[in-house]
Amino acid sequence: MTPTLFGRWQTRLLLLATVGVLVSIPFAMGLVDGKTNTVYFSILGYVAIFGLGWDIIYNIIQKNRWDRDWPAAYQLFAGIWEMIFILCGVKIFSFLPIPIPKEELNITMFFLHYILVWLVVFLSSQSLMRIVFPRWRFRGGQWL
Repeated sequence: MTPTLFGRWQTRLLLLATVGVLVSIPFAMGLVDGKTNTVYFSILGYVAIFGLGWDIIYNIIQKNRWDRDWPAAYQLFAGIWEMIFILCGVKIFSFLPIPIPKEELNITMFFLHYILVWLVVFLSSQSLMRIVFPRWRFRGGQWL
């Protein structure tokens, strides 16, 4: 079953609030780069907030495809686009506030954090969601 917009929202928020937070904790505690910093939770929040809007666009694109499907390659492109948008927002153009000066945000740690969160969320959506919520994909991605 192709995900509905409400199903996309539910899945995005659930996975970011669970596995996304679990991946972000070591970064925030300084276990990865040695600096305790909550900026990673801000980035995770921006991914969740802006993702709700992007999901509307993704849903429209999906409905215009002949098979109404959203292949994994599209998920990869969407993840790259979202990473570029968030990076520009917090580091380059600074239109998204973060709890540290933009100069202190290590771009390597940003990429590492974002890529790990994206991979874990993607893999969880392809495996864990199907195990924990067996009817999830038959309800258009809705788990409630």
